[in-house]
Amino acid sequence: MPEPARSPGNYRVYSGKTLDRLHFIRRCRALGFTLDQIRTLLELSSDAERACDEVDRIAAVHLAEVEGKIADLTRLAQELRSISTSRQGGGTISNCCIMGALSPDSRTES
Repeated sequence: MPEPARSPGNYRVYSGKTLDRLHFIRRCRALGFTLDQIRTLLELSSDAERACDEVDRIAAVHLAEVEGKIADLTRLAQELRSISTSRQGGGTISNCCIMGALSPDSRTES
């Protein structure tokens, strides 16, 4: 994007089109799209008559990544819940079941 003009007070002055582009980028980032995906989406948006297939593909890939992260976080939450409910409180670190469950020799690698 071109460098924006500056106001007499040295504030950046953006055109409506540039603001729309910045809002689009911010929304994509909020949804977790990568910078490369956003770049591609911006390039695709410059051709309003183009088929939406590539946008659909990018969104589907991103959705699969998000769903994978959700599944990983769900497994992590379940494991932490299990570890936390098995604790008895008190005691020392050497007898701490949470520390034991986190140690490499207490679990098998996936």
